[in-house]
Amino acid sequence: MTGAIHSAPSATVNIARSHRLRRTPFTEGVEAAGVRAYTVYNHMLLPAVFASPQEDYRHLKEKVQLWDVACERQVELRGPDAGRLMQMLTPRDLRGMLPGQCYYVPIVDETGGMLNDPVALKLAEDRWWISIADSDLLFWIKGVAYGLRLDVLVDEPDVSPLAVQGPLAEDTVAEVFGDRIRDIRFFRFDWFEFMGRDLAIARSGFSKQGGFEIYVPDTGIGMPLWNALMEAGAGHDIRAGCPNGIERVESGLLSYGNDMSRENTPHECGLGRFCNTQTAIGCIGRDALLRVAREGPIRQIRPIEISGDPVPICDHHWPVQAKGKVVGRVSSAAWSPDFNTNVSIGMVRMTHWDPGTDLEVVTPDGTRPALVCNEFWNS
Repeated sequence: MTGAIHSAPSATVNIARSHRLRRTPFTEGVEAAGVRAYTVYNHMLLPAVFASPQEDYRHLKEKVQLWDVACERQVELRGPDAGRLMQMLTPRDLRGMLPGQCYYVPIVDETGGMLNDPVALKLAEDRWWISIADSDLLFWIKGVAYGLRLDVLVDEPDVSPLAVQGPLAEDTVAEVFGDRIRDIRFFRFDWFEFMGRDLAIARSGFSKQGGFEIYVPDTGIGMPLWNALMEAGAGHDIRAGCPNGIERVESGLLSYGNDMSRENTPHECGLGRFCNTQTAIGCIGRDALLRVAREGPIRQIRPIEISGDPVPICDHHWPVQAKGKVVGRVSSAAWSPDFNTNVSIGMVRMTHWDPGTDLEVVTPDGTRPALVCNEFWNS
């Protein structure tokens, strides 16, 4: 989701509000909790900092947080051709997917370029939700459906995710929805009732600390649910939180628009394990991806350790060099308190992507020695 954020801005910068920048069903709770910074994601407000990136990081790893991630908008596919359309969008083979399952699905265009990396929820054979990253995927899907005259309705429903993340998340959610919540397996979801409405709750979320995403189908119950979870988590030191840039980079969780874009294929992003290109018949970018799979990528995302003091905010790509020659770029970086080093996500050419390769990263405050790592730190 968001890029790495290292410190709160030194001067107050306000976001000019308009109808184009939408509040969420939980904004009232976020503001009452003392949000200090926002970013914009899918034309909506996404909290970025509460206490500080470092304090938010520590609390996420030890306690439980309530995240307003309503910006993860849903694209709903409903109708006889919903399953066919879903398979056309992704090189991941969906034939074995059952209702109640969630799949991480790279979405690609006709060149095999990444358009989004959402989580797909199969609600029924003829109904899907695609919980999207930050891009206007709705219009691409509408265009495909209309252009091929598919018998399917494509729309954005009134569904806003609310995440509960951290090691004490399960105990907190169980106090509101009951112990049946503990039976949900990773990347599965089930239905639970709140204020007379059925909510899909999945064991998933944009952190490696464990937790749930609650798909709230009615703006009107947003704050009652927020308050109920806050009350249930009081004994677990629950706080409002948000996707944390430090924890994200440690864990190798990629952010669409930061670490990858339409210029990159899933194989370049290290997402080849989510591509069943040989068997994903009908995928729009299948022919292009078959060539990539056969020839192999010439660059790929790698974890890179950057030496020295804490790096500044990575708000643009930093060149990665070897003996003065550019061989890649760093897209996200942060100082990790737990690993006592600068952690980063970089796209590196195949000639220099092996673990243990020495590199240099050109940061805003100077060139730093760097090292390609074997795996992400919080894997």
